[in-house]
Amino acid sequence: MKALVTGGAGFIGSHLVDHLVSQGVNVVVVDNLSMGDLHNIKHQGEVTIYIEDVRNEKFMQQLLQEERPDYIYFLAAVASVADSIERPAETHSVNQTAVFNMLEYLRKAELPIKKFLFTSSAAVYGNLPELPKTEGSRVDPLSPYAIDKYATERFVLAYGDLYDLPTVCVRFFNVYGPGQNPSSPYSGVLSILTDCLQNNKLFTLYGDGKQTRDFVYVEDVIQALWLITKSKTSHEVFNIANGNETSLNSIIKMYEMVAGSKLKIKVSHGREGEVKRSVANIGKLVKLGYTAKWSLEAGLSKYWEGTQQSEASRN
Repeated sequence: MKALVTGGAGFIGSHLVDHLVSQGVNVVVVDNLSMGDLHNIKHQGEVTIYIEDVRNEKFMQQLLQEERPDYIYFLAAVASVADSIERPAETHSVNQTAVFNMLEYLRKAELPIKKFLFTSSAAVYGNLPELPKTEGSRVDPLSPYAIDKYATERFVLAYGDLYDLPTVCVRFFNVYGPGQNPSSPYSGVLSILTDCLQNNKLFTLYGDGKQTRDFVYVEDVIQALWLITKSKTSHEVFNIANGNETSLNSIIKMYEMVAGSKLKIKVSHGREGEVKRSVANIGKLVKLGYTAKWSLEAGLSKYWEGTQQSEASRN
């Protein structure tokens, strides 16, 4: 069994790569390291790694012909809403065109695959009032990033239906855990909070802190991806989340308790294109056997413990 993971040196991608290796899967990674880091991959010696851009169409086609992966996980993305507003054309080329080109090549070359999994985002739901968000909820993408993710979902699912490709899409909610880079503009709020608490830095709170998110620990995300991989489901969308809504203010209080220190906060204006409330219905995933094993407090404690150990080992 062979798997191709684009963006495999990134935060979620590297966790997926390590899990696939532990399951005996032969893994191939493509990553241009614009956001990822090879040190994130624990089993580097057991993985074939190409430092290349997924937008290099000729390279990607040759790779698919030579490697012949059974499973393709498309995680490569420019994952920043703010960046997509600043550079819509460039982010579009990664978040949609590169995916479309791969689907089109799979169709034309008639390469046999067992599953093509595209990673989308809860950002597609936007600010519509219906909560919790089900996979069938109305969408209202507010940024070029969210628009690209939703449009690419439709390509992935339509190609699956029209050309008999076993495709599936997942919508990540707010994933956190070890391996996130707090200095990256694509980083999640929890990694930034961790860095600020650990190094006594000033945290910029955008808006009133009442914005809510559904935070899911990365090990639960990998559990969900593996369940979907093993299932026979195709041409479907799945929310990947914890199923609980938490405000940023509540997160800050909980993390201060976990860390045993007080956060220094600077309040700033809310950001353009930001979703106000977000929480998932994970019923479809539960039917595949998914159970969120990490509560937010347990996940934060594990995350904090890991950062402290990493800091101690560096010193």
